[in-house]
Amino acid sequence: MKKLIQKIFRLRTDVGLNFYIAGFLHKYILRQNSKVSWMVHHTSTIYHPENITRGKNVYPGDSPGNYIEASNGVTIDDYTNLAPNVGIISANHNLIDNSITDKAKPIYIGRFCWIGMNAVILPEVHLGDFTIVGAGAVVTKSFPEGYCVIAGNPAQIINQLDKTACEQFARTKYNS
Repeated sequence: MKKLIQKIFRLRTDVGLNFYIAGFLHKYILRQNSKVSWMVHHTSTIYHPENITRGKNVYPGDSPGNYIEASNGVTIDDYTNLAPNVGIISANHNLIDNSITDKAKPIYIGRFCWIGMNAVILPEVHLGDFTIVGAGAVVTKSFPEGYCVIAGNPAQIINQLDKTACEQFARTKYNS
């Protein structure tokens, strides 16, 4: 029965129906994240979802406690995952008048990235493909080359990934 319901309503099979029931209640009854075109966990908050570009199999906010502020734009490319309580903030408040936000370049997060629990990504950051952000990291600068593990506050490279192995994984598993 569950598989039939998922097929009829085009629901993801990697999350339970309770995710959709709670999401429906919060989105359509309580109007939380009502402008988001995909289902979001009821504890996540997304501002300016119209400025978010998502790749294949990417559902920002489906983990508990995600906070995404996308006024300057956020792109999250194919097969990237956000752990619980990740913060993505595309705009800072103006230093003189904190009732307005400053314009900035959009945030870009590449393919096959993993953003660990409680990590924060700040405005204008560009993360290349296969970048792993450690739990609790504060990403203040870009790592456009990718294929690395970053961690700390401010985040810095703590390990390099084998680019050939990463690309082989992408081709084999996802035909990317």
